[in-house]
Amino acid sequence: MHQPPGHRPALPYNPALDGLRGVAILLVMLSHAHAPLFEGAFYGVDLFFVLSGYLISTLLLQEVERSGRIAYWRFYSRRLYRLMPALALFLLAYCLFAPLLWPDLTDVYSDALVSFFYLADYGIAFFDQPGTLLHMWSLAVEEHFYLVWPPLLMLLVRTSAPGQRWRAIALLWLLAWAWRGLWVAQGQQFYEIFFRFDTRASGLLLGSLLAALLLEQPAWFAALRQRLAHGMWLVLAVPLLMAHAWDDMNVMLWGLTLVECATLVVLLALQNDRSPLHEMLRAPALVWVGKLSYGIYLWHYPIVRYLRADWHWAPTVLLGFALSALLAWVSLMTVERWALRWRDRQRQPRSPRPVPLAAPTAPVKATKTIATRACPAPV
Repeated sequence: MHQPPGHRPALPYNPALDGLRGVAILLVMLSHAHAPLFEGAFYGVDLFFVLSGYLISTLLLQEVERSGRIAYWRFYSRRLYRLMPALALFLLAYCLFAPLLWPDLTDVYSDALVSFFYLADYGIAFFDQPGTLLHMWSLAVEEHFYLVWPPLLMLLVRTSAPGQRWRAIALLWLLAWAWRGLWVAQGQQFYEIFFRFDTRASGLLLGSLLAALLLEQPAWFAALRQRLAHGMWLVLAVPLLMAHAWDDMNVMLWGLTLVECATLVVLLALQNDRSPLHEMLRAPALVWVGKLSYGIYLWHYPIVRYLRADWHWAPTVLLGFALSALLAWVSLMTVERWALRWRDRQRQPRSPRPVPLAAPTAPVKATKTIATRACPAPV
């Protein structure tokens, strides 16, 4: 990709992160296909949340380090170019074909409208809409994070001492966890807690906390990273959570938190490109799936829902994945590529005097980057 003169990509490309996306989307698909032993694979969405928070916050904090501010309009417009073309194509196809696949559906167009405006998280939680587009809730959660986080993060930067911004983000993460626990304690229904942005923001904030810690490198964090191997036991416990069924309040109380923390440990391990985990997740097949994960997520749910009505879970997963990947690839090669080319023609903003976040601890080695995929494929 052409880069303007003097432009320095903000985030080195790590293929293992695409591999992690590949794992996440496969878990989600197994859950939606009702595969045995994978009822709790809906935790795959939480991998996406932590990864999104980490990547978006890294980009924003590095922008503040370079320029002393966040270019809000540029951030929002780039997110729009990245996300909306694929979503619009998917919803158009849904409006055309859903009445043929489900003749009895009466809310096809209203479901599409709610999804288009990223209202599915609260729509599902309180109004049971959308239905056939149930998976749109996680895109709405991430979109709400994109809307509120840049100005909130800038406020935290302005009101926190250099090298101490991680403290404010850690407090927000604890408050988000406590907020979800409060609704559980008050007896709110599982689905009313599961789908909402305000009760699912903890994963996004934990990823943001990791971004701040990696940039600011407090002494305790550096010492903790030396003992990272002990944290891998947390990752090994995650498969046990797949036994969690829908409506199990243990998911809300501690299951989500365990998965979020395990994902943080994985992301830390992936900072070392010579680690065994990095080698596993950079497998070409997983990386390919990860690069298509946004499109696969968009297309898979209606396809899997249609197939699982009459088919066994195994062919549902195989055929559902094949069709979803094909449609995601077509979307990527057409509307998404056109939109990204248009986006990258935008003039790069001029950078004011840098305002450092913290004193650097080591020189940063330049690596190959791809700016178009620095931000995550959201779910």
